[in-house]
Amino acid sequence: QVQLVESGGGLVQPGGSLRLSCSASGFIFSSSTMSWYRRAAGKEREWVATITRVPGFINYADSVKGRFTTSRDNAMNTVYLQMNSLKPEDTAVYYCQARRVSGDIYWGQGTQVTVSS
Repeated sequence: QVQLVESGGGLVQPGGSLRLSCSASGFIFSSSTMSWYRRAAGKEREWVATITRVPGFINYADSVKGRFTTSRDNAMNTVYLQMNSLKPEDTAVYYCQARRVSGDIYWGQGTQVTVSS
């Protein structure tokens, strides 16, 4: 059974940092492309970042480039999203997505990030 479990969300002040984790199980993590998406209240889901399987091509949305960093630990079946210099407009539910070589796509349940003073 495929499972993606995000953690690390919370309330942070503008300018602060958070590190999200997405722990995967039930599929071959190392050969899967992992992505982060977010959905703010009342808005469409937005792609944030992608890291491909080893050797790990990485790409970011312009809105987070230079502030967010994604990485993966294939030994731990975990992908991370380090978020620095957070802004109120980063407030959203953050989701991780796994895309297998077969094309199958899986989603986590999401973790809330709130940036507010």
